[in-house]
Amino acid sequence: MENSQNTSDSSFDKKVRFFSHDYLKCCLYLSSAEDPKNTFTKMLYSKLISTSMLLEDFLDYHGAKNNKDWYFYRELSAAVRHLSLGANFQKHLSNRLLFYDLPEYSDFQKEGYVTLDFLTKSLRKMAPVIVEEARLRNIPIPQDHFQADDFPSTTTIDLLHYDIDDQDKDLQKRNIVKIASEFLNITKDFDQLKFYEPYDDGELVTIVPDKVNEVEIRRYEMLLHNLQSSFDTNVIHGGFRFGNRKLKQLRGFFSVVFHLLQMVGRLLHFYERHLHQAGYKNTYKMVQERLSYLINPSVLLDRTINYGLFYACHFLTTGQELSGEILNENIERSKIKVGIPEKLGFHARPSLLVAKIVQHYGGQVELCVGEDRFDASSVLDIQWAGGKIQKENFKEVVFEGDARTLKDIETLAGVNYGEDTMGKGVPLPVELRYLM
Repeated sequence: MENSQNTSDSSFDKKVRFFSHDYLKCCLYLSSAEDPKNTFTKMLYSKLISTSMLLEDFLDYHGAKNNKDWYFYRELSAAVRHLSLGANFQKHLSNRLLFYDLPEYSDFQKEGYVTLDFLTKSLRKMAPVIVEEARLRNIPIPQDHFQADDFPSTTTIDLLHYDIDDQDKDLQKRNIVKIASEFLNITKDFDQLKFYEPYDDGELVTIVPDKVNEVEIRRYEMLLHNLQSSFDTNVIHGGFRFGNRKLKQLRGFFSVVFHLLQMVGRLLHFYERHLHQAGYKNTYKMVQERLSYLINPSVLLDRTINYGLFYACHFLTTGQELSGEILNENIERSKIKVGIPEKLGFHARPSLLVAKIVQHYGGQVELCVGEDRFDASSVLDIQWAGGKIQKENFKEVVFEGDARTLKDIETLAGVNYGEDTMGKGVPLPVELRYLM
């Protein structure tokens, strides 16, 4: 029996025409659009993403990466897919920005428009090149064209009546505390990527992908996605217009960061895979040069890092204060009385371990020595307390604040704050493994 792959119905030529048809119709639409500003709707992005993905997958299955005739056509489909994905995330941010209830965001909004403009112009620049490459590959150019009415905007001036009050939902404090703590931990972990001034072109090519890359960004993207899902499931089910404003502002912070990281991840993927390293073969290098002419790598990196990553850092940092407020408003408070570290008191090691426990949970905790109170998240404050303890010969101290933190401090005190009487470290209980 003849293999089905060899039949005319399953031939490569026939199927590449099929999978190119709507994709090329999109490219023709972009090439002829008279109003570029209003051309790019979320529905158009959806069509560009789906058609380019199907074509790219088809070409990959048939080995286009290793064929000099089809490699450029394949790379163009990948470029359309990833730039459309990035632009779609940015479009979503622009559409939803008003509802995030963020503090002063006019500069962020302007930079977002600049970013979207670069991505849409790059897509428009690629469109006629894609059509011409299809002609060279003997792929028929569709005679029927898409019209503007095929891609209506998803937004209108109307809003549906707000008649489900999410304030009736049980706002479980432990869920709020958990989410606020996780947000603070993400912001601390993100410190390694934070920067406060734009990078110049020379610096950008040195940090991508060595310091900032798709893999690292996607890790944080998933953390923020999990946080948003947990919030919507356990805290507030409804929208942004009414209800507890602080909670909805907090969601606004990690939602905008999540969508920024979605965009950054897609654009980094495209840069790292298609513009950064072309490989040693001449065909790959030639295609990379042609793509670089259509999509300026320097501008792509600038928009990805100096806009996307910069504002992700900005909103994570800005959201810390609000997250801390919400956390301390909802934590269960308690107090414990524990002994001081034997022999050496609160010197460097025990002070650091106590501070790390407090910082891990993020809630307020104070170390009380007589009438004086010290910030238990600060190593320096704890050591100041240690001086008073030694001078006035205290044998016990009181910790007050976040009950979760106090439980772990009590466990730490049970092993003499992680050291023996000579000041050498001892193994910590498994509950405190996050300190190791």
